[in-house]
Amino acid sequence: MSTLHATWQNELIAAVDADFERIVQMRRHLHRYPEVSGEEYRTSLYLYQQLSDDGVHVTMGPEGRGVIADLCDPDTAAEGSVFVLRADIDALRIQDAKRVDYCSQHAGVMHACGHDAHASCSVGALRAIAALYRTGSLPLKPAVRAIFQPAEEICQGAVEMLQAGALQDAGAILAAHVDPTRRAGTVGVRDGVLTASCDEMVIVIEGEGGHAARPHESRDPIAAAAMLINVLYQQIPRTTDSQDAVVVTIGQIQGGHTSNVIPEHVQLAGTMRTLDRAIREQTMERISRIANAVALATQTEIQVKFGVGTGPICNDARLMSVVREQAQAVLGADRVREILRPSMGSEDFAFYLERIPGAMFRLGCASELVGSAGLHTSMFDIDEQCLAVGTKLLAATAVAWTLSQAGLQ
Repeated sequence: MSTLHATWQNELIAAVDADFERIVQMRRHLHRYPEVSGEEYRTSLYLYQQLSDDGVHVTMGPEGRGVIADLCDPDTAAEGSVFVLRADIDALRIQDAKRVDYCSQHAGVMHACGHDAHASCSVGALRAIAALYRTGSLPLKPAVRAIFQPAEEICQGAVEMLQAGALQDAGAILAAHVDPTRRAGTVGVRDGVLTASCDEMVIVIEGEGGHAARPHESRDPIAAAAMLINVLYQQIPRTTDSQDAVVVTIGQIQGGHTSNVIPEHVQLAGTMRTLDRAIREQTMERISRIANAVALATQTEIQVKFGVGTGPICNDARLMSVVREQAQAVLGADRVREILRPSMGSEDFAFYLERIPGAMFRLGCASELVGSAGLHTSMFDIDEQCLAVGTKLLAATAVAWTLSQAGLQ
């Protein structure tokens, strides 16, 4: 490691440690006042004001939701020179059941996926990099941008931010995601596929209603729905290579109003998840073919629609090598763990990776005292020591990538 490299790394660590309480307080503020997808107005304004007060060039996202924050002048940045940090800011419709002083103050809404942590780490990373430049520790001013993206949970925010020019002049993008299966102080890294694609699926079954006592006089859409669900769950695994991961789940059934009336239609909603684009297309075709067969057998009409979906996250190997190097230098090699298998969860971060190289790492957030509850649960929380880890790794990777692009390391 060069003397220059060692100097800026040490100063970055010191800058984050000095700023740690502010990072924690920001995370707690966001946790107290969560907003669901599509309603992140106050969250966006809060982040805008905080970043503006720190002297960062900020732009509000579309319709007052989301923030784009630049340490450089975005109008003078060279093409491909900007390193982007991506954070998400929306919460979930879950009632916070924790007994803590930063518990959600909005009934039925909470940050149960760590987006408050992601946003706070990215703000902290911008401040740490700015501090390095002010002290003269770097030979150049890094062109770093942070995207604070709304509507991740409904797979719309990334597209909105892309349309707003969030990747203008960008060369690479990095994100962190908290992971309650990993200890705070550790990170998980992986080259290649990290998460699955996810496609929303809506199935409408049209039949003919009737009296519950005389089902033979109707074309029962509930019976067709039951058959379809069973056949999908049985046949998709049986018609897919066992080494190709596919998960089809029906999460919602709507149909009927009265116990003694056979309704005219039923609607099913669910998701389809795969790790491979070819398998994704094949599975869509199989689901439609199965639906047609069930429709024929039950004398109903079945229409399958695939809606908003995102592809898999595929981590760029070159960027991940920088993440590994910086994680080992900042945290220690024993705290950097390889992720052995992809997750069947999904992330709209994948939309950015269709434009430029990028990567996501897993940020351990659990300890013996806090953080063991799963994502998307009412007791979800983090060991806040993970905020320092996430901030340091985001900032260190941004600086190292910038110096490398300039041939300075």
